[in-house]
Amino acid sequence: MECKIKNISINYEIIGNGKPIIMLHGYYVDHRLMTGCMEPLFNDKDGYKRIYLDLPGMGKSTSANWIKNSDDMLDIVIGFIEKIIPNENFLLVGESYGGYLSRGVVLKMPERIDGVVLICPAIIADYNKRNVPDHMVLVKDDNLSSTLTAEQAEDFNSVSVMQSEKIYERYKNEILSGVSIANATFLQRLQQNGYAFSFDVDKINNTFDRPTLILLGKQDNCAGYKDSWNILDNFSRATFAILDMAGHNLQIEQVDLFNSLVNEWIIRVN
Repeated sequence: MECKIKNISINYEIIGNGKPIIMLHGYYVDHRLMTGCMEPLFNDKDGYKRIYLDLPGMGKSTSANWIKNSDDMLDIVIGFIEKIIPNENFLLVGESYGGYLSRGVVLKMPERIDGVVLICPAIIADYNKRNVPDHMVLVKDDNLSSTLTAEQAEDFNSVSVMQSEKIYERYKNEILSGVSIANATFLQRLQQNGYAFSFDVDKINNTFDRPTLILLGKQDNCAGYKDSWNILDNFSRATFAILDMAGHNLQIEQVDLFNSLVNEWIIRVN
C-alpha cells in the first residue's frame, strides 16, 4: 500500500486486525527485516494489526531533497502514524535506526504509546563515539562459506556472529534484499550530514511507564550494548536483555530467545 506524506510516497503493509503495532526497521534495509522476525510471533495470536513501513529512501518508499536529517525522518514517521491510525493508541517496535526514531516517537507522543520494543537500538548517532566491541565470529560454517562468492562470504563474515545456512538465508532475504534496493546516495548524504537529531532524544520530561523490552547483542559491533544502559532509567517498566552469541542481527542469530522475550512483552502489554 501507499501513503502520501507531503511529497513522499511511503510504502507500507498491514497484516491482521486489532491493536496497532508500528514497526520501524533500521538503516538501508526495509520492512522485510521486521516482517521476517515479527510475523512468526503472530501465527497463533489474534487481535493485532501489524503495520510495517519502508522509511524514506528505503524499500519502495521515495525520498526528497528536503529531508535533511533525522528530525525530518521523525516528522514523516509521526505524520504516517497520524494518517494511518489517527487518535488510536499503539505499540511500537524499532530496530537499530528504527530504535533511534522510536525514541523520538516516545518523546513526541508518549500518551499514545502502550508499549515499546527496542532491538539493537542506535543510542549514539556518531558511530565513532559508540562503545562497541570488536567484531568476532563465534560459530563459523566453512561449508556455507564454500558455497558463497568471495564477496558474499566477506560481507557475511563482517557482520555475522553466528553462521549457518539458515541464518544466511534469512540474512539474504530479510536484510540484503532491502539493502540492494535502497537509495544509497540519499542515505549516505543523510548519514554524513544529518543522522543525529538536533535535540537530545533521551532527555524526556517523564519516565515512560508502559511495558518495554530492550534487546541487545553482546557481540554487536554496530550499535553495541553498553550505551543502552544510559537510557534504561527512562523506561520504568523495561526488561533489559543482553544476549550472548548475538550481533547486530540478533533477531536471526538468537531466534528462540528473541521469540520468548518478545512474546513475554506481548503478554505484559495486554
